[in-house]
Amino acid sequence: KYGSYSLMNLENNSVIDIQLVQSSEVGGSPKMEIEGLRRSLRLLWSKGVTVDLIITDRHPQIQKFLQKKKITHYCDVWRLQNSISKRLAKVAKDKDCEVVKKWQRGISNHAFWCATSSSSGPERVAKWTSVVNHMQDIHVHDNPLFPQCQHPVRLSSDRNKWFQPGSKALFKVEKILTNKKVLTDVAQLSSQYQTSFLDAFHNVALRFTPRNVVFPPGERLCRLYLAAMHFNENSSRIQVGTTAGNWRNATHFPKKGGHTLEPVKTPPTQRYVHNLISDVFEEIVPHPQPYLKRIQEIQLSCHRPSTVLH
Repeated sequence: KYGSYSLMNLENNSVIDIQLVQSSEVGGSPKMEIEGLRRSLRLLWSKGVTVDLIITDRHPQIQKFLQKKKITHYCDVWRLQNSISKRLAKVAKDKDCEVVKKWQRGISNHAFWCATSSSSGPERVAKWTSVVNHMQDIHVHDNPLFPQCQHPVRLSSDRNKWFQPGSKALFKVEKILTNKKVLTDVAQLSSQYQTSFLDAFHNVALRFTPRNVVFPPGERLCRLYLAAMHFNENSSRIQVGTTAGNWRNATHFPKKGGHTLEPVKTPPTQRYVHNLISDVFEEIVPHPQPYLKRIQEIQLSCHRPSTVLH
């Protein structure tokens, strides 16, 4: 019924706006995300903020909207590689396609390398498509933007690790990797900022607005504001050190296998709670009317009709 749209400044990992959109006011849930972006941009522009670039997922409506507004748009690398990885995992289960599983992690890593090592969209695409040759043990390519692989060429005695030309597995993987939509998104991959911190905020927001609890729209929005305050206060926590002078890390074991090391951070704080309590007694209780009016505006904003930004 409701969807929240969050906007984050990735230079300091701070949530700067939250919009709550009702599906019925925009004609269905697929349109809630683009409406949330429109509202957030209207707010920023009304405050005199210039938006240089935006990084999002691969939402076609958002891509089209930002192109129309002449705002530079980049795609998050993780979301692209995650989508491709799921499709590759499905292919790997097919008969005569077992080799695909061996290359899943390598192709995912290749997506990040293409994004971070390239200075233009065409260069990203050239590097991305080169993996089709690389998987066949071919390391010289026709594209002048990336004529050959940068790694040392080593002779391999294990021919089973490579895709065979004309094979069923190669045909299916190449079809996925060179899909027109995929190549368009690869050209727009973000080389610097990603949306991982925004995903972290969404996890924090779930603690304040659990999915299995129904909140009135005004209360839901206020809870999301509290989640943003908590996240912003703790987004820059430093890594904990050991007595020996080393940084502490924790090992995590994902369900899909493997392991990752994540830094152990200092405990979170809740100074914003004390600040809110102080504001209530020092400002709101003596002069409640402006704040009551603002609460009414928040409640009305949750039911306002959509205003299309052309």
